[in-house]
Amino acid sequence: MDNEILWGYHPVYEALRAGRRTVFTVYVAQGGRNAREKDVIQYARRAGVAVQAKTAQQLTALVGHRRHQGICASVSGYPMVTLDVLLAVAETHRQETFLLVLDQVVDPQNLGAVARTAQCAGVHGVVILKDRSASPTAAACKASAGALEYMQLACVTNLSEALKRLKASGIWIVGADQQAQETVFQADMTGPLAVVVGAEEKGIRPLVRKQCDRMVSIPQCGPIGSLNASAAAAVILYETFRQRNSASGSK
Repeated sequence: MDNEILWGYHPVYEALRAGRRTVFTVYVAQGGRNAREKDVIQYARRAGVAVQAKTAQQLTALVGHRRHQGICASVSGYPMVTLDVLLAVAETHRQETFLLVLDQVVDPQNLGAVARTAQCAGVHGVVILKDRSASPTAAACKASAGALEYMQLACVTNLSEALKRLKASGIWIVGADQQAQETVFQADMTGPLAVVVGAEEKGIRPLVRKQCDRMVSIPQCGPIGSLNASAAAAVILYETFRQRNSASGSK
């Protein structure tokens, strides 16, 4: 991915803190400085990153809209990783693998929200599709409140083949399906695991579903058909987090 403009306080600040990609220049609005702008400027200068003051109109021209919160930055492209790297992350931390796989989740807001939850729930990495899928754009980074700057993200061309690779490495594949008889609260979500979440309305595609070892649902009340992708992922990831921590605490 080519160089891009990140915008908003959290994405810029976390890009500086995470240190996973190069921050070339930080741009801030002219005039008085609030506490958050001062934090970013101080962090950037400590890291040797140039800081330039711009008018609000100039920032809007750089970003392409007015939702920049008075701060943006020129950065290198998002640092994607390979499946091999994802498989090695858990081993490095001496933990059982915990991955999230997104099947054609196309909304960058959903990708950002999911990445934020995944980071907080201890997920080691996220797998997305190269085509017909949201990518880690500036909008997704903003939606993640900067969490994408820490998340290991792998992009694959064939999700079914990627799941086969994960299974060959001893990882159990669990898919989210609202029609599944077993709920996520009944299922054993411990051990090396990859959770697959599909697109809203369409769900997990048949070929991807065939690679799942089990399907789980989320019980719900009321007339609404189902949770959206980011909300569904949050429920499943945190139930997995709860079970994994309960299991480790009992050993």
